[in-house]
Amino acid sequence: MANTSSAKKMARKIERRTEVNRARRSRMRTFLRKVEEAIAGGDRTAAHEALNAAQPEIMRAAQKGILHKNTASRKVSRLASRIGAITA
Repeated sequence: MANTSSAKKMARKIERRTEVNRARRSRMRTFLRKVEEAIAGGDRTAAHEALNAAQPEIMRAAQKGILHKNTASRKVSRLASRIGAITA
């Protein structure tokens, strides 16, 4: 446990930041799951719409430090290629 007042304050700040990051990560994963479900369903238009909704969330997560920017770009790219592979 933290002993100094500054360490106690940092512990409080970290706890608040963790809650915010957990919410952001959960929101991003929800959007990713919707894209995955649309891809699994084989519906190309629904998957494309889901990706269009998910892409800003993924990039926002990267901007906020939840993901590395290259990881976010890789996720979007791989999802887009999987959607492209769905036969219309």
